[in-house]
Amino acid sequence: MTPNNTAIRTALWRALHSQIDAQPFVFEDEIGLKLIDPTEDWQQRPDMKFTKRIRASIVARARYVEDLLMEQIKQGVSQYVILGSGLDTFAQRRLNEDTNLHIFEIDHPDTLTWKQERLKELGYGVPNYLHFVPVDFETDSWYEALMKGKFDKNKKSVIASTGVTLYLTKEAIISTLNQIATFASGSTLAMTFNLPIELVDEDDKPLIEMSIKGAHASGTPMISFFAPDEILALAREAGFKKAKTISTKEMKQLYFANRTDDLYPASGEIFLIATT
Repeated sequence: MTPNNTAIRTALWRALHSQIDAQPFVFEDEIGLKLIDPTEDWQQRPDMKFTKRIRASIVARARYVEDLLMEQIKQGVSQYVILGSGLDTFAQRRLNEDTNLHIFEIDHPDTLTWKQERLKELGYGVPNYLHFVPVDFETDSWYEALMKGKFDKNKKSVIASTGVTLYLTKEAIISTLNQIATFASGSTLAMTFNLPIELVDEDDKPLIEMSIKGAHASGTPMISFFAPDEILALAREAGFKKAKTISTKEMKQLYFANRTDDLYPASGEIFLIATT
């Protein structure tokens, strides 16, 4: 019983950033590395060693979501839903902060069971504001599972879903958007989508093609890619009041503008920010 390869890679990329990249760090998180406890040569893994710009994309999206969340907390949001939470460590990094915020981590039962056991082994425990929502996405409804717990649909929430849509069918994505659009008015969705290869910057195409092949070989094929106007159309059709996309160029300006180490995110992923 272990997390899937995508969750592990994401956590390792987040840790690698603060170990080998120059300061200032875009995002600091080595707790996932502690949970995984990989072999000493983990930095030499091909998916760590040759994916600098993907690493930049991972830390940028993590930083953006948590910046958005902190801003929404100031405006009274008290619920944070992470759809496909993997080895997210927001709750552990803020053990003594934002205790009025309830965090709902939704992921496969194996991943959440393993994570809970590791948190206890490392002394983090599971605070009463952290709620695990185990769901087999192939057979169960994440929405129904969330509603059966302590989640309050009448309270504003931030819902984050990063690195998930490219593994889902278009029908599953539409269903997810339709469900989130019914959350309390003023709730905010931050969801990443991947661009079709023809819309990716030329320099990034070999890297993206390598990622697609690697995902297919590991049994988690990438199947859904969308142009920005398609993403906005999906959000409007689902009933969101406001929707916009955040491009790689905007991410670069936000978090990488003055760097001198040539670290900047790959161009294949964009954010949908939508409000109910």
